[in-house]
Amino acid sequence: MDNRKKNIIYSALLFIAIVAVWFYRKNQVQEPLKVEGQTMGTTYHITYFDKHKRNFKTSIDSLLSVVNKSINNYDPTSEVSQFNKSEQGIAISLPYLLPPIQKAQEVFQASNGAFDVTVMPLVNAWGFGAGKQLNPDSAQVDSLKSFVGFDKIRFTRDSVIKSEPKVQLDFGGIGQGYGADVIADFLKSKGINNMLVELGGEGMALGKNLKSGKSWELGILDPNSTYENQFFKAYVSLSDKSFTTSGNYFNYREIDGKKYSHTIDPATGYPAQRAILSASVFTTDCITADAWGTALMVMGHEKAIALLKNHPGLDVLLIYTNAEGKMETFITPGIKPFVKLEP
Repeated sequence: MDNRKKNIIYSALLFIAIVAVWFYRKNQVQEPLKVEGQTMGTTYHITYFDKHKRNFKTSIDSLLSVVNKSINNYDPTSEVSQFNKSEQGIAISLPYLLPPIQKAQEVFQASNGAFDVTVMPLVNAWGFGAGKQLNPDSAQVDSLKSFVGFDKIRFTRDSVIKSEPKVQLDFGGIGQGYGADVIADFLKSKGINNMLVELGGEGMALGKNLKSGKSWELGILDPNSTYENQFFKAYVSLSDKSFTTSGNYFNYREIDGKKYSHTIDPATGYPAQRAILSASVFTTDCITADAWGTALMVMGHEKAIALLKNHPGLDVLLIYTNAEGKMETFITPGIKPFVKLEP
């Protein structure tokens, strides 16, 4: 056989091989499964890839129901509500109360008290919780502060004790991230390795989007957004990372024409008034990211940037206003290559 015929045969075989690979890859592209629902006064959305096409919604809703019965401040029958109404504390009977308390203690200590789950009396007083709104004056704030401080509770594996009847716990700054972790851990136990779990704006991005073959991409809201008109300041590509963004764009109250943030500073007893507009945190688990997002908003960007030097495991994107009132960003080196800022 001469070389010309050989080249024709080889070219034909190569073309057939390319077409076969194309058809194989086309048939191998997985379509994602999507589950969504409501929990913790918000919504959840889950996208995952499963070759067995299993629908986990019933199991996820059942898990979240138990999480709510553990830490939901708006459920009067939950364990945290029972603790808040108790004189001395409660015995723990459900599995999802102790872990967020343990994480809260860890972040309380690491943030020098900026994150404090005992801030509930102040949250209620300023009208951001389930309790009676007071619009407190300085004397009332000082009085309520005497019931705030992590040193006013102690816990074991089966109980949570308070030093004073008016001490209360608020899991609003940590609960949604914890719920996202519970969902992600459940799906991983079922062999799901590629998923995007979002609960109330925070969650986990694990593996990759098999349909696109790329990392999961998330948008971070521009602080100039309104509830009716939302647009993004940045996009982040994530794989095997949690994500959360704390901001004050929508959740605030107006008293006598002045806006008050829902983020309460435990040190002052007042809503935090800072130049920081939002704090997006990326780390290994969402409960940690959620708690730190709250802590960084309380601190403000200057203290946050200084503290982050001692916490290399935390990646953040901070958006704040400078002295001239212009918007600026701070991005830690670990996440910077994966962030695209909008002009």
